[in-house]
Amino acid sequence: METQSRRPDPVPNDAPGQGAATFVNGMSVDVEEHFQVQAFADCMPRSAWNSAPSRVEHNVRQLLELFAGHGVHATFFTLAWVAERHPALVREIAAAGHEIASHGCEHIPVYEQTPAEFRADAGRSKAVLEDLAGVPVTGYRAASFSVVPRSAWAFEELERAGYRYSSSIVPVSHDIYGFPGAPRFRHQPTASRQLTECPASTVRAGGRLWACGGGGFFRFFPYPVFRWAIRRLHEQDGQPHFFYMHPWEVDPDQPRVPGARARSRFRHYVNLDKTASRLDRLLRDFRWDRYDRLLGIQPAP
Repeated sequence: METQSRRPDPVPNDAPGQGAATFVNGMSVDVEEHFQVQAFADCMPRSAWNSAPSRVEHNVRQLLELFAGHGVHATFFTLAWVAERHPALVREIAAAGHEIASHGCEHIPVYEQTPAEFRADAGRSKAVLEDLAGVPVTGYRAASFSVVPRSAWAFEELERAGYRYSSSIVPVSHDIYGFPGAPRFRHQPTASRQLTECPASTVRAGGRLWACGGGGFFRFFPYPVFRWAIRRLHEQDGQPHFFYMHPWEVDPDQPRVPGARARSRFRHYVNLDKTASRLDRLLRDFRWDRYDRLLGIQPAP
């Protein structure tokens, strides 16, 4: 993987140093069920998924209503496992003008697969989503941002599978994911430079790098802190923010997964009752669009 990033081309409506209102930021949703997160992998095996209560349709539709209310289009990184069980939902997302992108088939971390297994998974998920949605799928996000130093070979496989971009790394240290030292901003990680990697957003403060892309960070910290991080990214680095979340994060009534460890329970359930209102504020405070348009893969309407 290259260690130096090329200064990205300007994002539409991007004017570094002119304030948050001038930036168009990337909004994304990882479409998965509440029980499919990596933190529950040791107590919720894949063999139990089909018998677990599904919440994804209701939760995604809540997000679609929120986005529609603010005139925002987003990228939905969708598990093929979910798409095959809820094909109408995939078509509904695409029909509303959102981007359909791949989140793999069954939320298996890249570093738990061989290159051949990953190649098959990435190719199959792309085919499933394109068949259901009737649109090209150009983007990919690894389960739990699991492209790490030992699985960086995945970028070559994604390029071979026909993907144009990935959003699969977080350039910080973490117990589940993390690629310390990787470029913070979008870059071309393969020798041919045909694939763009768009990392989850980070902000530099207090002499260290902090993840501020969304997910648990969005729920744990008070909203003004998260808003400050986005504005600092704009003003300090002249970069748009790339946000991610999950449908289950707007669902405080979801069934609790039995047997989960205390840390996993905290990470998953903290402030679920506040996420929808915080997201509403986020959509009001900043400008948002699909990843593929910000990366210049899909032209602006």
